[in-house]
Amino acid sequence: MTKHQNSCQPTLAFVGGGQMASALISGLIRAGRDSETILVIEPMPAQRIRLEKDLRVQTASTADERLAGVDMVVWAVKPQVLQQALDDARSHLGAALHVSIAAGIPVQTLADWLGSQRVVRAMPNTAALVGAGVTGLVAAGGVSDADRRATEATLAAAGHYFWVDDDERLDAVTAVSGSGPAYVFHFLEAFQAAAERVGFDPGTARDLVLRTALGALEQAKLGDSFGLLRERVTSKRGTTEAALTVLDEKRTPEAVMAAVQAAYARAGELSRELSGRT
Repeated sequence: MTKHQNSCQPTLAFVGGGQMASALISGLIRAGRDSETILVIEPMPAQRIRLEKDLRVQTASTADERLAGVDMVVWAVKPQVLQQALDDARSHLGAALHVSIAAGIPVQTLADWLGSQRVVRAMPNTAALVGAGVTGLVAAGGVSDADRRATEATLAAAGHYFWVDDDERLDAVTAVSGSGPAYVFHFLEAFQAAAERVGFDPGTARDLVLRTALGALEQAKLGDSFGLLRERVTSKRGTTEAALTVLDEKRTPEAVMAAVQAAYARAGELSRELSGRT
């Protein structure tokens, strides 16, 4: 019997079976969720085969009658195709709680499209792929305390989560933690190049940069402010002071501030574009 024919009624459905959906499903299964209770709607045959083989979930190429009985639907498709995905599934949707991880679409727009106020919009980041993500959440008016707990139990598979009050705050989440991994990778990329410039081969440079960054993060987790930690490493007229002087001269702090502000502004623009607002 294939997963397409499985008679077990799923209680959780994912529309879209890409990387983020797979990461959440993997985390849920590690936490003890029965894979047989998860249905994934995924049109790509190769993706369905991978999901069935690796995660042992039920799959379907299009929405079917199994979707009507689930407790929660996680919408994990690209924002540009979400409305079409909703329309395709509409005749099979029951009274489920809906959680969207499609970027940029405001929670009330989602509620209007679904005809339901039991809607949560989530903004995870790519570290969810290794269970170390940060996910911001905002709820529509019809989301109960029980719905919030159910959402938290699902999104905990991705790492840390927290609630914000409205879409504007979720745009700020997008600018900081949503886009944030790219800022860190950008710095690490430059740091590795600098290590190579002073004589390390690429493999050694990468290892040295990663170990340095991980060690610094472990120190930071102890609770002291980033500024105090920086001061403790910086001796007067020493090598660290020489390096930080250059970073200040290059206006690195201002560049980071401007970068986050640009991401925040663009997140708001995308929300308006995707929702059809001006």
